[in-house]
Parts: sequence; structure tokens; C-alpha cells
Amino acid sequence: MPVNETFGSFFTENKKIAKDYIEARFEIYKLKLIRIISKSAGYFVWMTISILVVLLFSIFLGLVAGFWLSELTGSYVLGFGIVTLVIMLKIIVLALLRKKLFVDPVIRNIIRRLNEAEESNSEN
Repeated sequence: MPVNETFGSFFTENKKIAKDYIEARFEIYKLKLIRIISKSAGYFVWMTISILVVLLFSIFLGLVAGFWLSELTGSYVLGFGIVTLVIMLKIIVLALLRKKLFVDPVIRNIIRRLNEAEESNSEN
């Protein structure tokens, strides 16, 4: 004798399976979020340390160049003034080329990473 199955009886019978499925999906999304946050934190720490190292390198390079030019010109003001002008010129060039050197590559990198993540999700 066939059992008359309704939409409500289907859900009552499969309630535990649906609950387990929802909990598993929630856990998957939570783990993906943890992975994204961990990677972002790692990149942030790496970028911070890299920027500090480049800053220290630039400071010492500026000091060495300033003292060297001071020795050549015979004036601390002229030697360090030349170094200051070179640094200002580099800042202006970086400001003018900021979109091409910094913004566009970051956008491309983010898009590439999102595409890689999307491809890895579709494979699973």
C-alpha cells in the first residue's frame, strides 16, 4: 500500500539530515573565512616588515649619500640638500605613477586571487 507523502512529512523525516547539511555548510564557510583572514594577516605582517626594512634602508642610504656629497662639495647643507632634492623627485615620480605602479597591480592581484579561489571552489 503506497504511503501518502506530503511536503511536511518529507521535512519532518529529513530534518536531521537538513540540519547536518546546514551545519556542515556553515562550518565550511567559517573555515574559508578563517583561511582568508589568516592569509590577509600574513600578507599584512609581511608588507609591514618589508616597508620598515625599505624605510631603514632608504634612511641609511640617504645619510651615506648626504655625507658623501657633503665631502665632495665641502658643505653639509649642499650635500644633504642635493640628497633631499633627489628624494623629493622620487616622491613626486611615485605620486604621479601611483596608479600604474601600485593601484592597478593590486587590483589585478586581487582579481587573480579571487579567480583562483573561485576555480578551487568549483573543483571541490
